[in-house]
Amino acid sequence: MYVDAGRLLTRPAAAVFGAACLVLGALPVASAAAGSDTPPGAPPGVCEASAPAGTPLSGPALSAPRVQGGFTFLEGPVWIDQPGHLLVSDLGPAGGVQQVQPSTIHRLTPGAPAQTFVAASGSNGLALSPDGERVVAATHDNRGVSVFRLSDAGRTVVAATFQGRAFNSPNDVTVRADGVVYFTDPSFQRGRRGDEMRGRTGVFRVVNGQVALVDDTVRQPNGIALSPDGRTLYVGAYGENVIYAYAVRPDGSTRARTVFAPIGSPDGVTVDCAGNVYWVSHNEGRVHVFTPAGAELGTITAGPQATNAAFGGPDRRTLYITAGRTGDYGIAAIELGVPGYPY
Repeated sequence: MYVDAGRLLTRPAAAVFGAACLVLGALPVASAAAGSDTPPGAPPGVCEASAPAGTPLSGPALSAPRVQGGFTFLEGPVWIDQPGHLLVSDLGPAGGVQQVQPSTIHRLTPGAPAQTFVAASGSNGLALSPDGERVVAATHDNRGVSVFRLSDAGRTVVAATFQGRAFNSPNDVTVRADGVVYFTDPSFQRGRRGDEMRGRTGVFRVVNGQVALVDDTVRQPNGIALSPDGRTLYVGAYGENVIYAYAVRPDGSTRARTVFAPIGSPDGVTVDCAGNVYWVSHNEGRVHVFTPAGAELGTITAGPQATNAAFGGPDRRTLYITAGRTGDYGIAAIELGVPGYPY
């Protein structure tokens, strides 16, 4: 939903993304193999073919200690393998005539002070491109989706409008292994800008630069993630206290939604290589962990007003969680039993 910053993590990590099927920016998408009825799964090197079985949790109710603090309002953590750091969005107070929240992307390296990666990113949720060279960002400053090159922070707009109308305030984003982008569009950061979505909030996808509607009946969609096999798209409906699941076709389109699980104030989300789903409850300050079938395995307490989570560390078994109070957000971290995605 929003963002914050301070000290940090425990160690570097290895979210290794191999050669990608696309170059984000122009967003060309590789076609599925001829006759294939299976969507692309995780990018090469992210999840091994035989992910560990069993629960990732050592108990049903865990607590993640804070390892860094002092930020304004943190969101969108994503782990960058080389040299080993987190990128996070830090949202400031809304300002100006249109009351839009400014945002900065910080680089958080273990044992070092926070550094600025993009000073005026206007970003919220972040995701790593399949080639590991770019960060895809839901950017509420331009009411769109942008890509920032890791090499020089250069920015490219991926999605600006839908059918000629501006989005509300894109909030979170996930990227399939072949480059299909999915993002949520609630109205949390729209400020005083005009409502061009005519009262609706929704979920969209971007394929080869073309924006398509997934669902515009979700009330205040927030976190969004794909299963490791690419077959399921998860969306948290913040205004409904429920998580929806959509079956995904090879071309990126989706089938009718089903209810995956109920949860209060669903915010950000990540997944592990066994397909378990880690959903942050903003108001509870906890992460709810679900099996791929929607059964709850347990919870991880992270602090008040938790917003998002991402896996990182050298073996990708460290779960980093953004949480805190406005003006003093930070990072909590906990070691888990199954490796996960870096976002």
